[in-house]
Amino acid sequence: MKNSDTTFKAFRVEEENGNYITSIKDMPFDILEKGEVLIKVEYSSLNYKDALSSIGNKGVTRKYPHTPGIDAAGVVEKSNSELYKAGVSVIATSYELGMNHPGGFAEYIKVPDSWIVAMPQNMNARQAMTYGTAGFTAALSVFRLLNNGQKPEMGPVAVTGALGGVGNIACQILNKIGFEVIAANYELAPEAEIQKIGAKSQIDRSVSDDKSGRPMLKTQWAGAVDVVGGNTLTTMLKGCMPLGNVTTCGNIGSGELEMTVYPFILRGVSLLGIDSQNCPMEIRQEIWNLLAGDWSIDFDPGLIRESSLESLRTHIDLMLDKKSKGRVVVKI
Repeated sequence: MKNSDTTFKAFRVEEENGNYITSIKDMPFDILEKGEVLIKVEYSSLNYKDALSSIGNKGVTRKYPHTPGIDAAGVVEKSNSELYKAGVSVIATSYELGMNHPGGFAEYIKVPDSWIVAMPQNMNARQAMTYGTAGFTAALSVFRLLNNGQKPEMGPVAVTGALGGVGNIACQILNKIGFEVIAANYELAPEAEIQKIGAKSQIDRSVSDDKSGRPMLKTQWAGAVDVVGGNTLTTMLKGCMPLGNVTTCGNIGSGELEMTVYPFILRGVSLLGIDSQNCPMEIRQEIWNLLAGDWSIDFDPGLIRESSLESLRTHIDLMLDKKSKGRVVVKI
């Protein structure tokens, strides 16, 4: 094992006099309980929950000191599990990983075997973490759209936060499987950035965050993937074509939903909730297999940045300042 037989390096968040300080610490290995595996982490990725955990957000992480990182991919180093033996490549995401359980910003993680999936064929640890929870959430959103009857011939699908982690992957998956994509961002982006994510057109907050107060809007999209919540989600529902589907997976704008029932009862619009954290394992494995197969993406290098544990703080600050674009993979 790296470092020694008794410690490993981890990105730790500690509370000092009401402030939250991050640093690289040597951590001891814990006893491996029945049904648990020890994973040697090769890659992780940075998500908004990790950024919140790093500044002491008690809605994400209740107790400190703590190791964030809701994603991890690597190889089982030791196993006390009947499902996964040593030497198997795996992916660990969701559940309490990186929230209230030591996460993937470390050289090793100890997790229950019920939290992991086998690495699909045609995928390695770096590729898996290029997707991470953001990619899994995007794919699950598309999966639910399709399962609820969304089809390309119905019209374009709008994706809010289109240049963010979930949004840009959702755009690329939708484009790959034949949908016309409308990229919705706070401000209009350079056309080259929109083309990179596979969107045909774009709108800004003047359209995607309607302030008119009208109970219904002119139909402009056949469905939507929303990552913002609040009034943006309301706008996606109000402007959706008949029998369209709108998924919701985030509340960065707001957790409130203020609207009438009219889009649902006059146009038959469906609102589909996306819970990537507790998604059933059968569906979880299916989604990862799709990302390794028919839904795989050739990411533009400009959308992917790589970080070490030592440089992670810089990327966290960019994310908290809403200046982060694309995906940040963390090489352990």
